[in-house]
Amino acid sequence: MQPKSRGSDQGDLFRARLDQILNRQHPLYRLANAIDWSVFDREFGPLYTENFGRPGLPIRLLVGLHYLKHAYNVSDEAVVDHFVENGYWQYFCGFEFFQHDFPLAPTTLVKWRKRIGPKGMDKLLQVTIETAKSKEYMTERHLERVNVDTTVQ
Repeated sequence: MQPKSRGSDQGDLFRARLDQILNRQHPLYRLANAIDWSVFDREFGPLYTENFGRPGLPIRLLVGLHYLKHAYNVSDEAVVDHFVENGYWQYFCGFEFFQHDFPLAPTTLVKWRKRIGPKGMDKLLQVTIETAKSKEYMTERHLERVNVDTTVQ
């Protein structure tokens, strides 16, 4: 089933929005607004089926958590734990208001990686690099040397 879109909720009337309380110069805040998240909806949306099973989690949440996992070099469990503690991570993953609960179980990230496969993970990396280059966060000089960590192998 397609991920549900989060609509405006009447109960959120008196809650402070993350975009109003976070520092707009923070790198994650700026990057969250620089990435074209619709690319991931188009790329991974067909992997979901309508009217079968429970509704899927938002694609931006899953993509954002994977980006944060790799950017901060943490495990699936740690990325979910840090998400609850960090408003910038929540904003980066597409939430409008601070979340006090875990959005998913760490095993969900494993299942989602299997669903999108290696080509999907390559797409995440490609869009990240394209965004960094277009916003001039990264230049060609940054791509001259690549470090590969083969510890797991």
